[in-house]
Amino acid sequence: MKSRAARRGLWFTSAALMCASLLGAPSVCAQATAPLTWDQVRQRFEQNNPTLQAGETGISESRAQEISAYLRPNPNLTLSTDGTQLAPYQGVWQPTRGTDAVATLSYLHERDHKRELRLKSAQEGTDIAVSDQADLQRTLLFNLRTAFVDTLQAKAVLQVAKDNLAYWDHVLSISTDQFHAGDIAQIDLDRLQLQRVQFESDLQTAIVNLRTAKIQLLALMNEQTPVDQFDVTGPFNYSDQLPSLDDVRNIALANRPDLRAALQSVDEARVNHKLAIADGSTDPTLSAWYTNNSSNNNPYATQTLGFSVSVPLRIFDRNQGEKLFTQLDITRNQQLLDATRAQVFNDVDSAYATVDGDLVLLRPYKTKYLQLASSVRETIQFSYEHGSASLLDFLNAESDYRNVQLNYVNLIGSYLAAAAQLNLAVGREVLQ
Repeated sequence: MKSRAARRGLWFTSAALMCASLLGAPSVCAQATAPLTWDQVRQRFEQNNPTLQAGETGISESRAQEISAYLRPNPNLTLSTDGTQLAPYQGVWQPTRGTDAVATLSYLHERDHKRELRLKSAQEGTDIAVSDQADLQRTLLFNLRTAFVDTLQAKAVLQVAKDNLAYWDHVLSISTDQFHAGDIAQIDLDRLQLQRVQFESDLQTAIVNLRTAKIQLLALMNEQTPVDQFDVTGPFNYSDQLPSLDDVRNIALANRPDLRAALQSVDEARVNHKLAIADGSTDPTLSAWYTNNSSNNNPYATQTLGFSVSVPLRIFDRNQGEKLFTQLDITRNQQLLDATRAQVFNDVDSAYATVDGDLVLLRPYKTKYLQLASSVRETIQFSYEHGSASLLDFLNAESDYRNVQLNYVNLIGSYLAAAAQLNLAVGREVLQ
């Protein structure tokens, strides 16, 4: 009987060997990676997606333009001299005697709230940029959700393929025993073994489709995780609860960022029209100057001050073209707003009809067809094993069961994709 110390040493040795084997086998470690939920996938996507990050930078650029829009005009400072003597004065060389030095300061005064209107126009542009960023995120999240659903669907199809292959291997084991007992012919056993090729093909196709779906999801997340170490998890089912179409429409009107951007574009166009009218007004230039040793008839007036106002005469150019352009731009943006609102209703109605149609197909599958297909297969298998049904009947029953299972999985995937489309049309998640 081994001592306690010996047993403890054996335990530590086994543990060390296990750790070494784990460190030397990345595939084992990869299998231990926890699968990501939808919330985790979305969080990583929002943190890492370069397109979203570029959109956020664009918003910061738009806010920087607000600073430029509200800046005041810079004043102008002019220094000039005149009257320097180039010949001696009364026999004495005095090159600066009689020099006239002038310092002039001028400033353009903007009237009719031009600065405020420029700032308001820039702020409207920032609001549109924010809405456009939200619309970009809405579209990319739909792509992400579709890739996530495709991955879940590929996993479900893979599980169906594994279950079918395992079931068929069980059938082959029983049939082989029956063949050795003389209950079935060699040709029947050969046909059953040939049928296994279809299940092997289904399994391999499902494996490839799952890897492809994972690769697409990783690309959207901008993740460099190896495919074998990446997995997702989530409910692959459908909800029979569907909100009313009127409720979904109202939610879409309140949440669609592209509709909000269209509204903001109308507001921006109105502000730009006001700014065009203000730019057509006259802005005076105010000037003041100081002169030292000025040339005038007063010998004691060596220092003088002056002031002037320069007013441009806007006889020909009163900004007529920009006024007309911005007025027409208001009409154009209002028309685009109407088109966007109509598109929102079209998107919602189409996605809603697709979800409702998938539910109509899914309900009988869950309540009837799945159980019926399983019952028929078990009954025909029992009859075939006891000689009451032909091999063709059994193969047909197995084919029907396989088709019903795959159709159900694909219908759930279609429902989840349609739910993602409805969420895209609404602007937020109304169906999980």
